[in-house]
Amino acid sequence: MENTMGKSNTGDKANVRVVVVGDSGTGKSSLIVTAAAETFPQNVPPVLPPTRLPADFYPDRVPVTIIDTSSSMEHRTKLAQELKLADAVVLTYACDTPATLDRLSTFWLPELRRLEVKVPVIVVGCKLDAREDTQVSLEQVMSPIMQQFREIETCIECSARSLIQVPEVFYYAQKAVLHPTAPLFDQETQTLKPRCVRALKRIFILCDEDRDGALSDRELNDFQVKCFNAPLQPSEIVGVKRVVQEKLSEGVNDRGLTLTGFLFLHALFIEKGRLETTWTVLRKFGYDNEIKLRDDLIPLSFKRAPDQSVELTTEAVDFLKSIFNLFDLHGDGALRPAELDDLFSTAPESPWSEAPYRESAEKTALGGLSFDGFLAQWALMTLLDPVKSVANLVYIGYQGDIASVLRITRRRRLDRKKQQSDRNVFQCFVFGPKGSGKSSLLNSFLGRPFSEAYSPTTTERFATNTVDHLGGNKKTLILREIPEDGVKRLLSSKESLAECDVAIFVHDSSDEKSWKRATELLVDVAGHGEDSGFEVPCLIVAAKDDLDPFPLSIQHSTRVSQDMGIEAPIPVSMQLGDLSNVFRRIISAAEHPHLSIPETEAGRNRKQYRQFVNRSLMFVSVGAAVAIAGLAAYRVYAARKNTSG
Repeated sequence: MENTMGKSNTGDKANVRVVVVGDSGTGKSSLIVTAAAETFPQNVPPVLPPTRLPADFYPDRVPVTIIDTSSSMEHRTKLAQELKLADAVVLTYACDTPATLDRLSTFWLPELRRLEVKVPVIVVGCKLDAREDTQVSLEQVMSPIMQQFREIETCIECSARSLIQVPEVFYYAQKAVLHPTAPLFDQETQTLKPRCVRALKRIFILCDEDRDGALSDRELNDFQVKCFNAPLQPSEIVGVKRVVQEKLSEGVNDRGLTLTGFLFLHALFIEKGRLETTWTVLRKFGYDNEIKLRDDLIPLSFKRAPDQSVELTTEAVDFLKSIFNLFDLHGDGALRPAELDDLFSTAPESPWSEAPYRESAEKTALGGLSFDGFLAQWALMTLLDPVKSVANLVYIGYQGDIASVLRITRRRRLDRKKQQSDRNVFQCFVFGPKGSGKSSLLNSFLGRPFSEAYSPTTTERFATNTVDHLGGNKKTLILREIPEDGVKRLLSSKESLAECDVAIFVHDSSDEKSWKRATELLVDVAGHGEDSGFEVPCLIVAAKDDLDPFPLSIQHSTRVSQDMGIEAPIPVSMQLGDLSNVFRRIISAAEHPHLSIPETEAGRNRKQYRQFVNRSLMFVSVGAAVAIAGLAAYRVYAARKNTSG
């Protein structure tokens, strides 16, 4: 199982730029001229102009541009500029001058780090023919340096004068760029890197057509043809399996090559320096140099208006249901943490291991995700980052048409006109002053027990869950908690409310200051909606209903509700678990987006002014019509008078 093509897949790199650096007199210019001309020059200038090795110089058929540099102090700025443009660095020392070898670790390699040169480094010992001590091996010399400087990709000795290993220098430099080690292999632990393992596991599963956990001879041969355009002979298949079985008994079973064996083979290729084999496989299956699927395989944007959102289609949900059941090994209707990790083990990393997805869904007693929780988590990812959602669907095995997994919803502005919404996923912004109970509301939405301990929320937080709605319908509700300190920043953007279906305003019903601040926030948000044209239904939530209300709370709340034209506050107590169907009521408000839209005094004045202007225009129109009619009547009368005259 190896690359038998003349040209391997090179990740679409059109040219490789190699910058040659090192102490003066180490043979940089002679090395470059000899590589290009294939003869040793008698005279070379101190610094050569850029030298180009044509595409057909090496098997990968990618041209190489070699940049010579000066090591003198007055050219340090120029050197730094060239290094910033480098794809790879060739760092030279002279085999007959030990001091130049010492300078690699005392000056050159630290200098490359200081300049933040993050490309492969090829260390080259020039003037091999002039070295007197031939007892010391290259490995003995370079091993301590390579331990300290992991950016060194390869070490090689050469002689331009004797034409020993000169073309190999730039071949290794080119190879380090086209087929880099760093994304695939951890030099420190001598193991495949996690992302590489995950990609190879996905490729293995895609090639294991009968899903029996092993690649049969036919599947191995199909894989070889797909990647390298050449079949494997039966004797070669036997040979491949024998190599694996000798080193790793579990790498082969009676059905064929196992995943363990497949991974072992790639580790073996890399250890032997045949990285192009693994890279060809990865690139044939659409991976880029970061071992993620290429951009052209995943749509990078979904054109939509600010008040449209993205949801999963029925087809995507059906696929996720089949995947959920496949990985629910315990059959308990939930994915435990290990099962969820296994489900995402073919993605570059688990997409839900960090904020905002971590801790955003309801968990079972064993820390698992129910199917509803699983779908709610996908709905959140699709809403916030549809590209990430599509990519992960593909990573976990979706092979259908990408266009059929997402739907873009109708504009919210149009929903308000039509007085209904056909969305399945609603986003609710949760506003309120510090200590009002916002976080407790989100926790109760996720089925978490009430806690007396107060920890202020400093960054936005999401909670997503499925809500059983009227008539047996299920809707996904996403609560987005906005910290009090973040409201001003949120409202600084004109379109900030465009993606909001409902806004709720939580206050501590026992604290008058909390109520006043919540109403201020309500007025700010309602005013922003009126100004921007992205008006949203609003509900007031009176939290901590188990405590005594502040004096005149009912009168205050009634007045505000009536003045702004919205529902009376919904009383809830997270401590007692009495939530007054608040989540269903949020869904109801979202489904009827023309109701519960608050009206501020400024908005009311503007509306009255517009009505006044419209009425005035109407009177002007009527007046003009009367005047025109009168003029026409006068003309008729005048005409008749003239006729009779």
